[in-house]
Amino acid sequence: MRIDMTGEAGDPGRPNEDYASAALPSSGQGGALVVLDGVTPPQDEAGCTHGVPWFTARLGGALLELATARRDLTLRACLSEAISRTAAGHVSTCDLSHRRTPQATVVAARWDEESVEHLVLSDSALLVEHPHGSVTPVLDSRLGELPPHISSLRSRVRALPEGSAERGAARAEYVSAVEALRNAPGGEGFYTAAADPAVASLAVTGTAPRAGVRALLALTDGAARWSQTFRLGDWSALLGLVRKEGSAALVARVREAERADPHGSAYPRGKTHDDASVVFAELGPAARAAGPPALRPLRSPRPTGS
Repeated sequence: MRIDMTGEAGDPGRPNEDYASAALPSSGQGGALVVLDGVTPPQDEAGCTHGVPWFTARLGGALLELATARRDLTLRACLSEAISRTAAGHVSTCDLSHRRTPQATVVAARWDEESVEHLVLSDSALLVEHPHGSVTPVLDSRLGELPPHISSLRSRVRALPEGSAERGAARAEYVSAVEALRNAPGGEGFYTAAADPAVASLAVTGTAPRAGVRALLALTDGAARWSQTFRLGDWSALLGLVRKEGSAALVARVREAERADPHGSAYPRGKTHDDASVVFAELGPAARAAGPPALRPLRSPRPTGS
């Protein structure tokens, strides 16, 4: 068993809003990992006196504890309880109904001698490496499947001159349109963990035989930029980089690519530098020989009703 993790703020002058951790129970029969990417609110729309780093630390810590100690609960149930606990910690002081109350993307995984469970909510990623080297990405695709008018607004922003007033106004319109779809009812938007425990039911989840999994790699989107934004290699190459050079090397490569394109001209992105967190768990050989890749293609669950 080998655990390798790195977390780095995108801006040295601001706290890292990610959370990354792993636990290996004393029984030696398994473990768990949790990675969260806090959603940065506008300065005048925080909705909470504590802030995003406080929220991700509370939510991530509760989720890791529950995933490790409560094997009788599914990861969805663990996330639901972790959200409830975190909300109870500041409901008396903060407006949890505020549309920008602290929230985060979530990746969680848990394993023992028999199986590996996973959960993904929003645009952080989990890579599952199989014994023969193939890699399956587990992704919540909803943020990339927003209604057509969102894509049109984004294209309009990118077509306008960098730094122009027109681009600034178009970007504000685009951000507002995307925000309207965050945790919106009806199934046309995307979902993050905030104050409503019911959102856990919408996470992408699955279970694979332990014999079919050699390693796990959890990434916030700031670290996944290596593949998703800068196109420096596919998911298999990304995991291979981390295995060979370590999680810190991945973040360093992302920072190099960001610095080479400071204005986002070649590789458009919302922030020049983003918080980046990585947890790599090499599980070691399984107790029995593994067969073919164990994960089936998954679709993100949609809410029912309106």
